[in-house]
This record gives sequence, structure tokens and C-alpha cells, in this order.
Amino acid sequence: MDLSQGDIVRIDGYRQNFLVISKNAFISSTGMVHVCPFFKTIAEGPLHIAAKGIAGTVGVAAAEQIKLIDPAARNIRKTDRLQYADIMEISDAVQGIFEYD
Repeated sequence: MDLSQGDIVRIDGYRQNFLVISKNAFISSTGMVHVCPFFKTIAEGPLHIAAKGIAGTVGVAAAEQIKLIDPAARNIRKTDRLQYADIMEISDAVQGIFEYD
């Protein structure tokens, strides 16, 4: 499966969508992807960022709930994709979790 940063995906066994947040270079070199849940109903906040996919999928990325998954071991299908500005905003929030004080 050809996944890229910013893809909104469905993973069998889960009700909510997920957002691919890994850099494309990481995906290419490892074959793995980092995802975070993309909830329809969760309050916005510093790590809960609202976004809308190009095809109209609306949700809130829970940036603190990062998971590493192997797409070869899961049934994953792309449903939508975020615009670059939304990818940047969510990536900045994820990076902010790991910065030093």
C-alpha cells in the first residue's frame, strides 16, 4: 500500500479514522507508519487539531495518541487526504510534544 504523510485511513477493527503523520522518508525506508486517531467528535485543544480532508472528511487529530503500525499486517484503506497547511499544523503539534523544556 502506498501511504503518505497526511493520508486519512481506515483500519479494520476500529471505528474512527486515523491520520498518517510519519514523514514520507520514514515510510519509504521502514515500511511502517505512525498514525494518530482522527475523531469525528472530540473537543479541539492544543493537541487536538481540527482538519478537513480534500474529499470532505472532517475530524480532529488527537496528536498525543501516536501509534506505530505495520501496514502489511493490517487491512488499511485510504479514504481522504489533508491539505499541506493542515499537515504542517498537526506535525508542529506532534513535534512540540517531544521538544525540551
